[in-house]
Amino acid sequence: MEQDKAKDDLRWRQVVTRDKAADGTFVYAVRTTGVFCRASCPSRRAKRENMVFYDTAGQAEADGFRGCRRCHPLAVEQRDPKVSLMESMAAYIDAHVGETLPLGRLAREADLSTFHFQRTFKAVIGISAKEYHAAARLRKFKQRLRAGESVLAATFDVGYGSTSRVYEQIDGGLGMAPTAYRSGGAGETIVHAVRDTTLGPLMMAATERGVCFVQFGRSADALLTQLQGEFPKAALMPAPAAAAAPLNAWMTALAGHLAGAGPRPDLPLDLRGTAFQIKVWRFLMSVRSGDVVSYSELAAGIGVHRAVRAAASACAANRLAVLVPCHRALRANGGLGGYRWGLERKRVLLELERTQREIE
Repeated sequence: MEQDKAKDDLRWRQVVTRDKAADGTFVYAVRTTGVFCRASCPSRRAKRENMVFYDTAGQAEADGFRGCRRCHPLAVEQRDPKVSLMESMAAYIDAHVGETLPLGRLAREADLSTFHFQRTFKAVIGISAKEYHAAARLRKFKQRLRAGESVLAATFDVGYGSTSRVYEQIDGGLGMAPTAYRSGGAGETIVHAVRDTTLGPLMMAATERGVCFVQFGRSADALLTQLQGEFPKAALMPAPAAAAAPLNAWMTALAGHLAGAGPRPDLPLDLRGTAFQIKVWRFLMSVRSGDVVSYSELAAGIGVHRAVRAAASACAANRLAVLVPCHRALRANGGLGGYRWGLERKRVLLELERTQREIE
């Protein structure tokens, strides 16, 4: 305890003297402002009793503090201060999702011009602040519905203003009526089928809009559990046994593709995700079979060059294995990167497409 007190006393003296030599050895956070700074920060000094000292910026962030916009403490750790600022602005939008957030208000909060803020936010986050706000609002709306809140209450709690605004967000967002989503898909009928494929058990499920779920798993029972977790109150029905039933025909075509007997089937899809995720998925679907792209090329392909990490995250969030071919995205050095259904499956899928491309 005495050793910790002596350490903090030394750090306090370094803050008082704005000792640049101490930059990078610790940061101090101010409880009253929620900001953390490097030792030499030129900002008006806070009271000693309001300060907390941390060994690293990461520790301060973990406790909910954000980096100072004057001294940029993250830059000392070779972390881009612009990235930190835009991440904090994304968190600000999340915290005020139910409010009107015009560009001018966000720019003032970031202490930037509207032009600079808009350009920087899109470069770092991958989508515009307006698109991020819309996605964050929809995400919170879905959470409220999942928690059992009424559609009307959730509508106004997240700032839509009227139920008509909610229905404008359904396409690519909820994928179903809000009343159905609120109770985990109650009122929706989802048909599903499982096949043993060359890459293991595979389940496909579809709503009236199209395929909403394609997953590899350990067994048919495990896959059904996953589907139930996604749509806990939907009416889940096995596909009719008749081979002519649409879902069975789709599964047969997909299983045949995995066995090398045909191209990837072009099926109607019920895509559900943020605007950014859907852009990523649609771009991947436009990549020619047998070709690959790096995550940076993927980000550039949708017009947001710096959103490489966000593009990779969108691949990881894909629920439609093979049909949305996120296996075509690789690391810049040609490495496989990640794949939610296992790297061996990713390797096989890439080889399958290359072989089929050569045959063509």
